Amino acid sequence: MPAAPQSLVGHIPALRRYARSLTGDAWNADDLVQDTLERACERWQLWAAGSDLRAWLFTLMHNLFVDGARRAVRQQGRRVDMDVEEATQDFAVSGGGAEQVLDLQRCLLRLPADQREVLLLVALQDLRYEDVARITGVPIGTVMSRLSRARTRLRELMDGRPAAGTAPALRRLK
Repeated sequence: MPAAPQSLVGHIPALRRYARSLTGDAWNADDLVQDTLERACERWQLWAAGSDLRAWLFTLMHNLFVDGARRAVRQQGRRVDMDVEEATQDFAVSGGGAEQVLDLQRCLLRLPADQREVLLLVALQDLRYEDVARITGVPIGTVMSRLSRARTRLRELMDGRPAAGTAPALRRLK
């Protein structure tokens, strides 16, 4: 093994935070972290010694999450469209404290997955745009665009404002 296991263990809290933000559920997040660590151990030889281990782990997690989402869509075979504006009452921002944290999480989960992912990698994990581009497999310009749209939409959601123009439909798996 090119690096000590302690190097890998040191990244678990960040992986857990990111997984929780992606999935919105503690159980699914723990499963995603476990799957990521298993994949890292299975494919350790693919990590280039001296390169950014955190970025490599986040890339593994990103790919597992995307694969899982695609698999769920194929298995379910159906989607339900929901108007964002109809759900506004469910996600109204409250006064503060723990309720506001829950509202922030709800608002984050209402962002499109690609925007939420970029926002969390930049803001929560403090990764550089280049690293986020590598993790998500998109150009840096796309990362910046998604980040800008995510920040704008998150502000709107936290302020309780509807999206500008017509309401886009959210796709939810049932």
